[in-house]
Order: sequence, then structure tokens, then C-alpha cells
Amino acid sequence: MLSYRPGETFVHRLDPRSKLLVQFGLAIAVFSRPTVPVTAAATLLTLGMLAAARLSPLAVIRAYWVVVAVLALGPVIAGVALGPPWFRFEPALRSARAVVRIVPLLFVSAAYLTTTPVRETRAAVQRLIPGKAGQLFGVGMALVIRLFPVLYQDISEVRDAIRARGGERRPFYVRARLLAVRSLERTMDRSDRLGMALRARCFAWNPTLPPLAFERRDYPVLVLGAVLTLSPLTLLL
Repeated sequence: MLSYRPGETFVHRLDPRSKLLVQFGLAIAVFSRPTVPVTAAATLLTLGMLAAARLSPLAVIRAYWVVVAVLALGPVIAGVALGPPWFRFEPALRSARAVVRIVPLLFVSAAYLTTTPVRETRAAVQRLIPGKAGQLFGVGMALVIRLFPVLYQDISEVRDAIRARGGERRPFYVRARLLAVRSLERTMDRSDRLGMALRARCFAWNPTLPPLAFERRDYPVLVLGAVLTLSPLTLLL
């Protein structure tokens, strides 16, 4: 899974709040204008972001291969019919257009994750959402970003262990049960160790977070995020 990678690229040096605004605005623009030109423009924009972050689109697809595989099944399932003609192309095309809109969002999220430290993400969230709510969201986001790749690795290790012990010769429901039970056991163990580690480190709801400040390079990105966010208003003109 993708996680933060230290670097000196343009995207690394941006304020996390400007990057979050671009993500938010891109999602609004793509889903408010579900047209081919808008989707194509959003995809080209996110490819440029990946290039600026020095991240390969193929690496993103490999990291999110489960998500990509599930999305790819959508048009197939939507087109299947229980009677003649057995497969309908119009529902499949509608589903494919909806699926394609997810691709630029995956790209921009990957660029954010690989260029933004978790502490800066938490600081940005707590500055955007004041009070206890911001602290809660900041802690939750930080824990999810840190733990999700670890949990995914645990599931992969359990799956490999089942295969190494000849699990592929067992029925599918048996393999699924073993994978679910063993993965849940590891997840619970991780949560227990996490709670103990937080107590050992005197976990604080309001720690000293890194300072954030917009610089000159952030302002064009903020303008881009604002334009994307307000783009649905063009539908009213």
C-alpha cells in the first residue's frame, strides 16, 4: 500500500490544506459534471499531479489493485441480464462511465498520501475543524493512514500462510473463513498493542503539531482548488 515517502518535489513542499482543498474540489467537479470531457480533463490533471509527485500511475494501480478489480467488475455485473440478450450494453456503459470517474480520485489521493506526513495531515484537519471535533477527526485520520497499510500487510501474510499450507485445495468457503478469522485476530491484537503503545507514550488529544503556513507556491493551488469546488455553479449559468 502507498504511504508517505520523504522527498523534495513541488507537491511535497505544498501546505497540506491546499492539497486537501484540491482533492475536495476535484471530487465535487467530477461528480457534479459526469461528462466525458470533464472526466478526461480531471484524469489529465491528476496525471500531472502524479508526475509532480514523481509517482507512477502503474504503481498506484498496483497499490489499489483490489479497488480497481472491484470497480472493473461493475460494468460487467451491470450489463448481465437473466434473459435474452443476456448482456445489455447500455447499462454497462453507464456503469463504466461512473467507474472511470473514480480513477482521478484514486490518483489524487495517492499523490497526497505519498507526499504528506501524517502529522501534517492531522494538523491540517485540526486547523480546519476547531474544537474537540477537529481533534477527534485528526486522531482518527492519523490512525487510519498509519494502520491501514499494516492491516493490509497482515491480511496478505495470512493469505500467503494459507496458500503455503495447501489451503488452495480446500473449498472456497473454508479459505474465506480462515482468512476472515485469522485477519480479525491479528486486527484485534494490533488494536490492543496500539492502545498499550498510546498509553506508554502518554497519548495527548492536543499535542504540539507542526506549524503550517501558506507560502507563495500554495496560492495557485488554492485557486485551483477553489475553482474546482465552485465549478458546479457554472451549471446555473
